[in-house]
Amino acid sequence: MNRTRRRLCAATLLPALPLFAKPALADAPWPTRAVRIVVPFAPGGGTDIIARALGGALGPRLKQPVTVDNKPGASTIIGADSVAKADAQSHVLLVSGSTTFTVNPALRSRLPYDPARDLALVAMIAKAPLVLAVNTSAPWKTLPELLAAARAKPRGLAFATFGPGSGPQLAGALLALEAGVQWLEVPYKGSGPALTDLLGGQLQFVIDTVASAGPQVKAGKLRALAVLGPARVSELPGVASLAELRMPRAAFDAWYALAAPARMPAAARAVVEREVRAAMADPALQATVRQQAMQPVFIGSDALKPIVDEEIARYRMLMHRANIVVD
Repeated sequence: MNRTRRRLCAATLLPALPLFAKPALADAPWPTRAVRIVVPFAPGGGTDIIARALGGALGPRLKQPVTVDNKPGASTIIGADSVAKADAQSHVLLVSGSTTFTVNPALRSRLPYDPARDLALVAMIAKAPLVLAVNTSAPWKTLPELLAAARAKPRGLAFATFGPGSGPQLAGALLALEAGVQWLEVPYKGSGPALTDLLGGQLQFVIDTVASAGPQVKAGKLRALAVLGPARVSELPGVASLAELRMPRAAFDAWYALAAPARMPAAARAVVEREVRAAMADPALQATVRQQAMQPVFIGSDALKPIVDEEIARYRMLMHRANIVVD
């Protein structure tokens, strides 16, 4: 081979050299530094406690510190937006409730990010069942009795919601549509004031998490008429589910999941999913979740996506039928 041909061959090969000189980002080890979990709620709540417990279990497995960064506000939008817009090399994750992943995408048309494009689901890690409860002085002993009273007096029964698009509002709307009733929604800023007014007789019932209403039920101050999910829960074993009451289409499941920025390399997301699966098998972490009256679960990204898609379609239908407006 003459000198000219050797130079031509070398020049032809040169552009390919950088492809092999440096590993692709997707193949790089992960994590390479501390990991931050964003929680779009204030410190001290159930989501925050679960995120910190998960972070504590993940740290040794990932061999990096894992911290929690609380970014509350705007129905989880502020915190979710910060993760959705993180770059590919960021070491940030999101732990939030189904409000972020299904309710907001279904009901809000002006989000500052595209949930399907900008957030990548990793795994569902817990379920938070809702319960419908009345004051023990109320005349209704069963859910059918409450529904009969609502049919007899449209909008005559008042219940607490936490604003448009909140879990209690959607659960109440689903139940009303399925049962063919109407009731009066009264917005509250939180469970405490709502439960106080229920005990004081200003409300006829509440729809709230088992974590919030369960202790009052166990103390004999409230009577639980139904768990608004597909199955009974261990915290209230004597309370029937909507499926048992032959109203499965009205079931509402609140849940919590972990997500990553969609720009995070797929290999890094696979590491997170693998280690979250292992962490959620830890009895200590499961006990922490149960202490919040939630159910520990692990549903990976492939199985979680169709659940999210189905819920978004369902809530959009509900929004139109019940005339729910949140924007």
